[in-house]
Amino acid sequence: MHGLYLVWLVHERGFAPALVATMLAAGDLCVFVLEVPTGWVADRLGHRRSLIIGSFVQVLGMLAFWFAASAPALLAASLLIAAADAFRSGADEALLYRSCVALGREADFQAIESRTGSIGLVALVLLLVGGGGLVTVAGYTPAWIAEITLCATGLVLAWLMVEPPAASLEPDAVAGPRAQWSGSGWRVFTCLVLPGALIDGLASVASFLAQTGADAEVLGVTGLVAAITLSEAAGTYVAARGWRNDGRLHLLLLACAAAVLAASLMMSAGAAAAAVALAFFPGLIHPLRAVALQRVAADGVRARTASFASACDMACTTLGLVAAGALSARRRRS
Repeated sequence: MHGLYLVWLVHERGFAPALVATMLAAGDLCVFVLEVPTGWVADRLGHRRSLIIGSFVQVLGMLAFWFAASAPALLAASLLIAAADAFRSGADEALLYRSCVALGREADFQAIESRTGSIGLVALVLLLVGGGGLVTVAGYTPAWIAEITLCATGLVLAWLMVEPPAASLEPDAVAGPRAQWSGSGWRVFTCLVLPGALIDGLASVASFLAQTGADAEVLGVTGLVAAITLSEAAGTYVAARGWRNDGRLHLLLLACAAAVLAASLMMSAGAAAAAVALAFFPGLIHPLRAVALQRVAADGVRARTASFASACDMACTTLGLVAAGALSARRRRS
């Protein structure tokens, strides 16, 4: 059902587009508000338990979404799904990192995080195409059954995971960066958190402008979204390579992304190419940021650190969409 929620809600369930947009926006706001609190819960109760809670709530939210027949029911479903996303956000990254440390494979975390992220994005494209085909051939009911089955599979996988023990000895790869950034929270935010969040905002501007251009049509937009996702997957795959992963690299990537967007805004054409090119940068920087933040975070605040970065991403993406909407309206008037 990925990519088909809006069509299903408006054309099958009969909800007004404005109401749907409001409910989905409420869900995004809920994720933003819950990011850090659920990260705290994950650090206190265990990252595996947080993933189990999030996956269970995801199943409930999807069931509520499927059967929602009124605005309050749709709002409740949106909030449930938002809570599920918040409980999983940060906990997955922290659990993977701590597992690598426990197995003596801390150096492999960057490659594992990057490759799994790349595989996930490619799978998202396949699900987008497969979901559309399933709905076309068999209707929405089988598609919803497949969606909820996948969510339930995630719950089973979370249940089968093992919570690694707290690290008693830190690898040299962790001790060095943590000592370097110790006591400099603003430097961590400015050099490690903010560049990735701003790149997300720049990418959202380019994507919005490309998808709402004067020549936009359904088939073209579908292909564009697939190309954008594959470009992000390519960036995530490249992140698995060896990089000097410090604040200077993150700031350099931000400067490059800003230059690409600025160039696209000065040209009358090329919005789609710019959107695809800019999607590469979030895919590249987020795995690198995950490694950097996990290495400087203390063992008891790993999920909170990742969740805070995710909340900053969401804030910049939202601001980027607002700016893109204003820019698009201005272009239409001129």
